[in-house]
Amino acid sequence: MNFKFLRDNKQIVYSIALMILIPGVVILNTWMFSTSFRKTIDQSLQDKAVGIGESVNAGLSNKLSSPEEMQFFINNWKGYNSDTKSLDVFYRDNDTFKMVATMNNDEKLGEEDNSLVYTIAWNNNWPSAQKIYESDGVSNYRYWLVVMPLKDLNGQKQALLSMKLSADVIEKIMVVVLGNSYWILLITIVFIVLLLLVNSRLFEYSILYNKIKEVDEMKDNFISMASHELRTPVTVIRGYATMMLEEAKKLGVNDEAKEYLSIIDVSSERLNGLIEDLLNVSRIEQGRLKMDIKDIEVWPLIEETIKEMKIQADTKGLALSCVLDPNTKSLIKADKDRLKQVLINIIGNSIKYTPSGSVEVKALNRDNNLVLIIKDTGIGMTSKEREHLFEKFYRVKSKKTEDIIGTGLGLWITKQIIELMKGSITIDSMENVGTQVTLEFPLIK
Repeated sequence: MNFKFLRDNKQIVYSIALMILIPGVVILNTWMFSTSFRKTIDQSLQDKAVGIGESVNAGLSNKLSSPEEMQFFINNWKGYNSDTKSLDVFYRDNDTFKMVATMNNDEKLGEEDNSLVYTIAWNNNWPSAQKIYESDGVSNYRYWLVVMPLKDLNGQKQALLSMKLSADVIEKIMVVVLGNSYWILLITIVFIVLLLLVNSRLFEYSILYNKIKEVDEMKDNFISMASHELRTPVTVIRGYATMMLEEAKKLGVNDEAKEYLSIIDVSSERLNGLIEDLLNVSRIEQGRLKMDIKDIEVWPLIEETIKEMKIQADTKGLALSCVLDPNTKSLIKADKDRLKQVLINIIGNSIKYTPSGSVEVKALNRDNNLVLIIKDTGIGMTSKEREHLFEKFYRVKSKKTEDIIGTGLGLWITKQIIELMKGSITIDSMENVGTQVTLEFPLIK
């Protein structure tokens, strides 16, 4: 059950993962930075320590045979290099090393030392630098111990240098830098956690969204089922009403009865149109609208549609015409029946919302597209009303439109069908002037 809940609410899993991963990544990044920073600093200090040892060697290279001169140099060195905590020079004496000059260990002058690190540096004839830690019982100190052979001007090793360089200053800087980075890390984690906690309401929104989605699917299924169930009886009612109306005219039934039958016929036709629109909406939203895309010539289809709708236009006294620009090509890929549905809807709207004047359908080519322009001299609309035209169930509400029948679904369905055929639709309109609908479809090359 819990797995099903998490599977159905992936947003919750995503948010929990973020609450763990983001702070984890920040912590890992800070740890890697601090580790890399320490290594870089240590390498830099090691190189510096060896470099200072080389400097001492350069200063003592012509004094290695005289302990007195070396001691004088060391005393001077002490005054100018506060980072140097000890500096001792040893002569090799068989297997040990005898101190002959020192900075701070005067009492050890003449003593011998056989430390392994001295022996290794002497035998390898190469500088050695390593970190050492010392404590006075109160504080801990970090040094770099440099041990290296001292060579004369001829490059021959004559003595051994042992020098301690303090790393306290760098250590303090490093502690400050790393301390600041850890504080930034802590503040960052706090902000991230707070942000994710605030956004934890997404959990509720996610659950609510899923519930709304479920209800929406139930609504779509209900509309689809209800529309299908209503379609058959409404078709039967409409058929019988039409048949009865025709028989009534033949049998000379009084006008009042014929009027009632006419009302039933018109109402059933409206209901049938509403059911068909609802079915189309359901099919489009569920991706079940079947499209039979083929190569078709559009102009003959336009002429056919104009002929079928001419009676409707003549009833209102409107001039309905179609114009084909010279050399216009009209071969496109489309579903013939669906395209005719689109044309009937748009031209029907133009006739419906045009009290007087004309409706014209024009076809032309532009930028390798077939352009269809349906222009009328109807009531038009404002720019604000035009913004909502392609919304479901939207209808322009005014005194001029209150008696015009419609569901508010036609243009939404039309737009979806056009886009399924890789076309586009735009509408321009001015109130009390008229409306122009422009359709564009890519031509077959």
